[in-house]
Amino acid sequence: MKDRYSSSSLFLICCLCLGASATYGQYFRQSSYWKTQRQEISLGFGISNFLGELGGRNQIGSPFVWDLELSQTRPALSIDHRYYIAQKMALRTRLTYGILAGNDNLTSEVFRQNRNLSFKTDIYELSLAYEFHLYREELGHVYDLRGVQGTKSARVGFYFFAGIGGFYFDPKAQFENTWVQLKPLGTEGQGLEGGPDEYSNLQLCIPMGVGLRKAFSKTLSAGLELQYTKTFTDYIDDVSTSYFDGDALAAAHGPIGAFLADPSLGVGPLYEDGYNPTAAGQQRGDEKDLDAYLFMKLQVHYKLIKYKSGSKKYRTRIRRQKIVF
Repeated sequence: MKDRYSSSSLFLICCLCLGASATYGQYFRQSSYWKTQRQEISLGFGISNFLGELGGRNQIGSPFVWDLELSQTRPALSIDHRYYIAQKMALRTRLTYGILAGNDNLTSEVFRQNRNLSFKTDIYELSLAYEFHLYREELGHVYDLRGVQGTKSARVGFYFFAGIGGFYFDPKAQFENTWVQLKPLGTEGQGLEGGPDEYSNLQLCIPMGVGLRKAFSKTLSAGLELQYTKTFTDYIDDVSTSYFDGDALAAAHGPIGAFLADPSLGVGPLYEDGYNPTAAGQQRGDEKDLDAYLFMKLQVHYKLIKYKSGSKKYRTRIRRQKIVF
């Protein structure tokens, strides 16, 4: 009888200890563990695309992504530092490099095709963004107890972000197999009498987007992110307002400057009845439709685990316990 009572008591104590351990593990995971992984480094590799006057679909320019020209997709890469200010909120600093390009000869829209402008630019963007993680990515097991399989709860993380940043660009066009900087040529009469002001190569932007993340360990995860960047300039492609007098451009910047300002084909239905769509004062771009660009990247994230704590028991538990994050 006494042995049976002892066995029952021992079983009851073991169950209570196991329950307390699981409860403490869950509390530990939810209330404190994320603070040991507040910092994260990310690398991104993907593509970039331009949204502006040049190129685009076979119609008059459309806003947002409806004028996307997929053939002008170019590579992009980035490096991030992320700091979690709460379990589902983070501040992210990012440096991104990409290439943007556009070419009117890729569209059959009559005005754009005759205009025949093209450009390419490297772009460097530095931004600070706020991230809200609607769902945090989770591993397949909540607990790591010997002899207990645990509860499977693998989940893909989803987040969205918005921020502010600055970027540098320097549009160029190809002339006889050489890439020529367009800004010094003042292709719309910048710096000349009667022309617009010169634009700056440094501009502000607002990056925004969404992303997915999948965890492979407590420190390593990967995902896919789409970023749309709104800008406050219409000169990423060096096209914004109207054509300037060709003779004045040739006198100021030489024949190359005059040609790159107006390399139009000069044929087609636009020229009927003696009309010249590229004469001085005619529309060259749309200054009300500001430029934008897209990044889509595969990203690899690595969490920097912080073990520093005044409690030896706390440090040991972090190392031994497999916990979702």
